Amino acid sequence: MKFIDKIAKHDKRKLFYAFEFFPPKTDQGFENLVARIGRMVGLNPLAISVTWGAGGSTKDRSLDLAALTQLEYGVDTILHLTCTNMVQGSVDSALRAAKERGVENILALRGDPPRGKEHWEPTDPRFQHGVDLVRYIKTTPEFAHFCVGVAAYPDGHPDRDTDEDGELEYLKQKVDAGADFIVTQLFYDIDNFLRWYGKVRAKGITVPIIPGIMPIQTYASFLRMTKLCATRVPASLMHDLMPIRHDDQKVKDYGVKLAVDMIRQMQRGGIEGIHFCTLNLERSVTRVLESLGLAGNIPTLANRLIADIPSPPERTVTPHTAADQATKELVSAPHPEPDAGKGEINSAVDWDDFPNGRFGDFKSPAYGETDRWGSSALQSNLAPSHWGHPRTLDDLTTMFLRYLHSKIPTTPFSATPLSPESLMIFPHLEKLTRRGWWTVGSQPAVNGVPSTDDVVGWGPKGGYVYQKCFVEFLVEEEDVRRIVDKVQKEGGGWINYFAGNAKGELLTNVPEGGRNAVTWGVFPGQEIAQTTIIEKESFLSWKDEAFSIWSEWASYYPPDSPERTLLEDVRDRRWLVSLVHHDYVDPAALWTFLFKGANPLL
Repeated sequence: MKFIDKIAKHDKRKLFYAFEFFPPKTDQGFENLVARIGRMVGLNPLAISVTWGAGGSTKDRSLDLAALTQLEYGVDTILHLTCTNMVQGSVDSALRAAKERGVENILALRGDPPRGKEHWEPTDPRFQHGVDLVRYIKTTPEFAHFCVGVAAYPDGHPDRDTDEDGELEYLKQKVDAGADFIVTQLFYDIDNFLRWYGKVRAKGITVPIIPGIMPIQTYASFLRMTKLCATRVPASLMHDLMPIRHDDQKVKDYGVKLAVDMIRQMQRGGIEGIHFCTLNLERSVTRVLESLGLAGNIPTLANRLIADIPSPPERTVTPHTAADQATKELVSAPHPEPDAGKGEINSAVDWDDFPNGRFGDFKSPAYGETDRWGSSALQSNLAPSHWGHPRTLDDLTTMFLRYLHSKIPTTPFSATPLSPESLMIFPHLEKLTRRGWWTVGSQPAVNGVPSTDDVVGWGPKGGYVYQKCFVEFLVEEEDVRRIVDKVQKEGGGWINYFAGNAKGELLTNVPEGGRNAVTWGVFPGQEIAQTTIIEKESFLSWKDEAFSIWSEWASYYPPDSPERTLLEDVRDRRWLVSLVHHDYVDPAALWTFLFKGANPLL
């Protein structure tokens, strides 16, 4: 059924809501997400929306998830669809595939902005902006039946310098082209939203406006998402968060209360529906709806959530990024065995209750968190101007060194400045990088530091956290062979490694099914929480992403240019290496192994 028709028929006395999910990167995560959606449909959402990766990178998984949602659970799906940087004909292909699967609703998005008039970028010339996609769908007989939604930005578009009136004009153009409803980017300044909402209506835009709400999960993920989306953060909100930022459960509880308060204010302001960005998690959304009296009769789950039983928090280290590590990004807890779901802590509802990332549990439905609007690793506001125009390997080494020395704020692999945690091992990272072993990830060894520590702390108060040292870098194949040889001869069983390249080759001494927990915490009243996990599936997922970044960066330059030739050569020749040292008691253990011994690597 068309979403606009369902909105028209809903009981105006009750709030309607939709849940947004993204396709996990792994098969196990996908299967577990389908099960999670099966539980969450008991909350009676009006629809479920499924995101679309940049350039169609998640096309198959997005379409499969949309089809399963409708076929298995009978809930109408809104499929996100980006139009820029898509190969010729891919929009038609996606729309036909959606139609074949019974999907009737599309959220038409621009996605990554087109890169000027660079003739070498294989984009579909029909689509430069979101309005082009709306107009095309609505004027093409084969696709005109789709109900089409569009995006809006109450806090301003993160990639454009256009003022608010200009943004409203863009929005009006999309509605005039045939858009049936509007979904907003996330926001937290409710007063500004209500002011903006009034201006939209005064502009003559009458279609339903559905605010995007993302309950705060952790302080670190909140910082990252608000930076990515250029979201306004009220001073009062930061004032509330700062005293509790190191207690992840309190932050989550605050996020639920804030979302409830915002929704109630919006209802008083005339808003009839909400679009929840779930991050593929269920607990916070359930608690919000329960607090609003909308959760209905959810067996077992509701009773347990009302009791506020704490779940084991888990974080991921996304090294070299301040936002992700400012207060230690939390991620998924260990995946329970099939018969382990009877316990309160290990239940399927909250075993991965906190947002996860690169080295979370690959079985988690939330594994591989992505931007909502289909942007890629190279955001338009991170254009490569401050990375220079690399034409030699030394140019790339210089770029990575400038990043380590905080002379540039980002690299293609790190969207925010160097984290305070990385500064703890700065001399070692600098030594590797100067020799052309470009570091893209790391964490220091930590042995029983209080969970409230400003740099490495995470989780509730009264706990202690631990870390094994690891480092990731990009090297030539010859160096990979040297590393493997040294591990075999001098590692003494203390070193695990993964090494992979763009061709799909993989070298490792981790046994099949092996899982290295490199970060864990001990907290009052809880089981030990293993939070950062490095294993084959997560490494391969990150490896593929890392080499795709080289390809995307190369595409900024013309064919046969020195820059493009260099970047593509690096992509084809280099290997991504991950080294973990299991002696977390000795903070120098990994660096001693690398730089000393019978055969120092550097």
